[in-house]
Amino acid sequence: MNPNNISGRNLFSIIGIMSGTSLDGVDLAHCTFEIKANGYNYVIGRCETYAYPADWLKRLKQLPSATAEEYAFTHVEYGRYLGGLVNQFTLKYSVKADFVSSHGHTIFHQPNKGFTAQIGDGASLAAECGLPVVCDFRSSDVAYHGQGAPLVPIGDDLLFPEFTYCLNLGGFANISFRSEDSRLAYDICPANIILNHLANKTGVSFDEDGRMAEQGKVDAELLDSLNKLPYYSMPYPKSLGREWLEKDFLPLFDSSSCNTGDLMRTAVEHIVLQILRSTSHGGPSNILVTGGGALNKYLISRLQASTDHSIVVPSRTLVEYKEALIFAFLGLHRMLNKPNSLKSVTGASKDACGGAVYLP
Repeated sequence: MNPNNISGRNLFSIIGIMSGTSLDGVDLAHCTFEIKANGYNYVIGRCETYAYPADWLKRLKQLPSATAEEYAFTHVEYGRYLGGLVNQFTLKYSVKADFVSSHGHTIFHQPNKGFTAQIGDGASLAAECGLPVVCDFRSSDVAYHGQGAPLVPIGDDLLFPEFTYCLNLGGFANISFRSEDSRLAYDICPANIILNHLANKTGVSFDEDGRMAEQGKVDAELLDSLNKLPYYSMPYPKSLGREWLEKDFLPLFDSSSCNTGDLMRTAVEHIVLQILRSTSHGGPSNILVTGGGALNKYLISRLQASTDHSIVVPSRTLVEYKEALIFAFLGLHRMLNKPNSLKSVTGASKDACGGAVYLP
């Protein structure tokens, strides 16, 4: 598919790829978009999450402290790895796509210093799978002095307008909503990334249904310290990254004498309280909840018990693949030369049409 030759088309088939900060795998979703006079119709077709092999988990965790040469090599290798997953996916499900839209995997995110880095070389990905590729969505927004995140809100605005709030419980919890004529959004707090971190200490990859957290007790002192972190009183736009997590957030847990169950219970309460702070605009309404945390039954039950809002957890497909769907949508906007990041969300000087395009 040549981005210079798509005028007149209104139906597009795209493979969206997402890898989140929690490192729970690579999501691939085959998405179809129909452009209509009053908006878009979408369908999530075949989709699958590919768990990272042990060697890739180790490489991705260690990459932030690797040498420049190791970083450059891994960037290319990870692009080929993603291209190989696309080949497996299209062969297994016999699907065809106009192009691939890949978020990549975030290694560095320091927009206040003017840079962000998601690995997954688009040229290597395109060469491996034989399809055009759109990637590197965040750099343009950061270049216009934005946070480069979150990018999902434009998809929330155009694909899910019936919801007052769109809440994603991924590695970090983030939210978007309309305020007057603008879409606003920001990262709320760590979510799965801290819950999985604590679960790992017990030898499991995650706390299924929140059972360990449910058995724990809230540590009031730790909860108070978490809620007093300066990030939470900062005005938006704002975003979180691994650097903040390791510098400001995790040390509060590491210095606690609580057992793991109590730490998990306290983390859940912290997440709920920060979500409540972020959904206090106006009276009771509805919240669309997606991301892996939406499958954490205890977390959702605590949220439902703490708010007058209607908590809507959609189909499991949408819960798990909404971000892959929206990155496919961001790729569509890049190909159509339409904005795919909003200055009202990121604080950039202009709405940007981000993404690098690679042709096979």
